[in-house]
Amino acid sequence: MKDTQPYGTYAPTGLVARIAERTGRLSYGSWGGRRLSLFLRRIAIGLLRGAPLDVERYGARMRLYPYNNNCEKKVLFTPQFFDPEERDLLRAKLAPGCTFLDIGANIGAYALFVAAFAGPRARILAIEPQPDVFDRLTYNIAQNPFGTVKALACAVADKAGELTLFVDPRNRGESSLKIVGTNEGAQIRVPAVTLLDLARSEGIAHIDAMKLDVEGAEDLILEPFLRAAPASLRPKLLIVENGTDQWQIDLPALLEQNGYRQTARTRLNLIFERTS
Repeated sequence: MKDTQPYGTYAPTGLVARIAERTGRLSYGSWGGRRLSLFLRRIAIGLLRGAPLDVERYGARMRLYPYNNNCEKKVLFTPQFFDPEERDLLRAKLAPGCTFLDIGANIGAYALFVAAFAGPRARILAIEPQPDVFDRLTYNIAQNPFGTVKALACAVADKAGELTLFVDPRNRGESSLKIVGTNEGAQIRVPAVTLLDLARSEGIAHIDAMKLDVEGAEDLILEPFLRAAPASLRPKLLIVENGTDQWQIDLPALLEQNGYRQTARTRLNLIFERTS
């Protein structure tokens, strides 16, 4: 059921609040800090008994459900561990008024992070196909004054139509159009569009940066897009979840052939910048 309680209803209190504050200050580079954060996080989740928490993260208000979604667990209890290099890069590279696409937006951590510094002229699309996760995304967007984030309830794929999404019930962030998890019965039908059609339908003339996190289906999206999209639509900066073992093509090589250079590799993602 969609939770419509006003923001602040689930403000952290007591031991849960102290744990969230403590884990949020642990050192990113410390192995011991990571182990301690996981231990304390388990205690806090047990105390919550299924309730969400209303918190501010990355300059934005969010309601987070730290149960079957690793993204929400990290953003809630250890925001400093959630893609810090990627966030630093976006802040350094994106100017006010930028256009940013968050494909596989989950609950909106990337989209809201960019919205918090990109100014009122920015255009940010947050695309998420899972209906219940989409409800969380739109709730989070609505709690903030940015007015620059638009959420779209669809998948992005190599073809338009209705496709099967394989849902991972243990970690909703690992649901995919391509990879079947251990629970093969968890399947839903979702609308899908191509990346080029998405950009055209939204009237987007250029893309400054794009984050693509679709659990191994990144190649299905980018190959037809690079084949057909005009140069003006090709993102200047790409953050692509590293799905090397799942891609059916050599995606880094394809990106290089299309004027991109890999500039970094983080724990989960590959970073590409357009050179031509």
